[in-house]
Amino acid sequence: MNLGKNIQYLRKQKKLTQEQLSSIMSVSRQTISRWEADEIIPELPKLIALSDVFSCRLDTLVKEDLCACEKVYSEITIKKVKSFQMARYVMITPNPENDVNAYMEDWARRSGLLDFQPDAMRIGWDFPFVPPEMQSRFGLYGYVAAYILPEGFQTECPGVETAFQKEADYAVITIFHPFSASLERIQNGYKKILAHLQANGFSEKPKENILSCFEHVYEKDGMTCMDVYIHTESVSKTASFTNFS
Repeated sequence: MNLGKNIQYLRKQKKLTQEQLSSIMSVSRQTISRWEADEIIPELPKLIALSDVFSCRLDTLVKEDLCACEKVYSEITIKKVKSFQMARYVMITPNPENDVNAYMEDWARRSGLLDFQPDAMRIGWDFPFVPPEMQSRFGLYGYVAAYILPEGFQTECPGVETAFQKEADYAVITIFHPFSASLERIQNGYKKILAHLQANGFSEKPKENILSCFEHVYEKDGMTCMDVYIHTESVSKTASFTNFS
């Protein structure tokens, strides 16, 4: 069983002592110690509370071996992304990322995109124009999902906005198992890129027809990965080249 090791691993990732976690969970420190040693199993309400504390899914907490994923982040690289056309859609809901990804996947099937290119790349990014009052009072957030349209693909299927992305340089980091502790891992991924840019004299460069940042989630060798892209100024000519078309 991986549960005890996972509790200990995520507690340390959160930089919590056993005493601090016991206070949050309203149990004794000895109980936390026994959980981590797999001497006793937390009851279901406690398991749900733990998954909330660690910002991870319940099945991830119970079933996955998070200690085997000690390497969470790749090295940061600079990539030149070739210009591309995309079909995109935004949703503002309590769970916008899942909602808009499901919508775009349905559109990709109806439009024939997935028949034309079964592995068509889907990207996404936070929609930043949701008023704070809507977030605090109603729990509404925004997210945009988009499919990169391959060269030669045409459709009359409605329901999306098409947009053009110019060729641009991006700082990129890969996050392994990003949803095991999503809030912490994804936020830290962005922080690592920004710190890298600052330390190396680069900066974000918002420009027209260039996304400031976006994410790409995919499966590789049975592992869920997320590539985070943040636009930056032009850098060395030795930067690698990425073509999404």
